[in-house]
Amino acid sequence: MVASRTDIERDTWEGRLRAAGLRVTRPRLLVLETLDGQQGHCSADDVVEALRRRGMPLTRGTVYKVLGDVVAAGLVMVADHGPGRAVYEIADVWHHHFVCRRCGTIIDVPCMEGHKPCLRPDVAVGEIDEAQVIFRGVCEDCRVAADR
Repeated sequence: MVASRTDIERDTWEGRLRAAGLRVTRPRLLVLETLDGQQGHCSADDVVEALRRRGMPLTRGTVYKVLGDVVAAGLVMVADHGPGRAVYEIADVWHHHFVCRRCGTIIDVPCMEGHKPCLRPDVAVGEIDEAQVIFRGVCEDCRVAADR
């Protein structure tokens, strides 16, 4: 089967931005490419620093604005890990997070439903569009290190 032009365009950041109803701008492309290249959970400051190292600096305010836009459009998700700075990642598949109490590592945990909201409360609270689960404990690396 041959991919259509629309499918090919959606596989690029430009295509994904357009499909999400956002204009394609240099700052949006830089932030998305940086998050995609980090392959993990990054704070806005991590993105600012990575862009600076690449010789393509953006102001902190611009990075926060872009992150707000792409989160609202569903291209990036905020990885809920509890208190502290917000961390972001590319929103390919809805999932939850495990946070190690010892080292702070954040590990993606597949969602059993694979979409949001995956959980619903037993009481009427209003319209729910998302549920995030945070698993906490000791990661395998820390557990093994403690057993030595």
